[in-house]
Amino acid sequence: MASTATDRVSQIVNHLAQVTPSLKDKVCIVTGAGSTHGIGRATAISLAKRGPKAIYVTDLGMDNLEELAKEIERTYAGVECIPYAVDAASDSAVTGIIEQAMSKYGRLDVFFANAGVATGDRLQDETAESFMRMMRINALSCFLAIKHAGAAMTVTGKGGKEFSSGSIICTASVAGLRSGAGSPEYSASKAAVVNLCQTGSYQYSGKNIRVNAICPGLIETGMTKPTFDFARERGTANKIGQLNPTKRYGVSSEIAHMVAFLASDEASYVNGQAIVVDGGLSASHPIVPGRSH
Repeated sequence: MASTATDRVSQIVNHLAQVTPSLKDKVCIVTGAGSTHGIGRATAISLAKRGPKAIYVTDLGMDNLEELAKEIERTYAGVECIPYAVDAASDSAVTGIIEQAMSKYGRLDVFFANAGVATGDRLQDETAESFMRMMRINALSCFLAIKHAGAAMTVTGKGGKEFSSGSIICTASVAGLRSGAGSPEYSASKAAVVNLCQTGSYQYSGKNIRVNAICPGLIETGMTKPTFDFARERGTANKIGQLNPTKRYGVSSEIAHMVAFLASDEASYVNGQAIVVDGGLSASHPIVPGRSH
């Protein structure tokens, strides 16, 4: 019996649950971790599997964060997980959570700037106000992370940190690389994220601090869940993602494991990149499925 795309997704989830490289002694901050189906939550768990000293899980509010922290500490012995409400686009809030980490642990090693929002609005339905709101939440948050987390990562002599080092990862999108994956304001904000990571990597030349963007494709998250739920109600869930060569959609943990890789020293020579995780969709110009090309 041939396996369906849903079967393949289940196989992937089971496999990724067993991957356990190391982030020993590292202190991490994750923004946008509140959604129960989100990339932030999945990444916090993926980081925890790699044995860091501490993970701060944050979002604009405290919804689901305390439960996530308890789950991580219960499942991964020795990992401290601290839930905290943080406006990722507020200069004072971002510096505040970084100062907390530095005060308690003396170091910061990983910052995953994942907080973001999306809309499906058409250009004529967008406004100057909605555009700037999108830029604030999606792009300004990454600017603040790169600026303040990077500075903290240069601090040495505390928490067992002997030399400047760190990894900053920002959530961009395939929509930030080319048209066709998001609204104009969303796409522009994610293009800004990609460029911030590229330019940010050079701002820390010689400091051993890497800055990379992750560009998810069609992933089932809190933001996209209504689309997936609608397809399941119609019995068409297996058609989602059929335009890419992997022939399926992705799940949050598939993005999370790439983020965790970029966070670790295993990715020590990966810097200033926009890493696409989209099942191969962006590898080709549009084609008609089933036709020779």
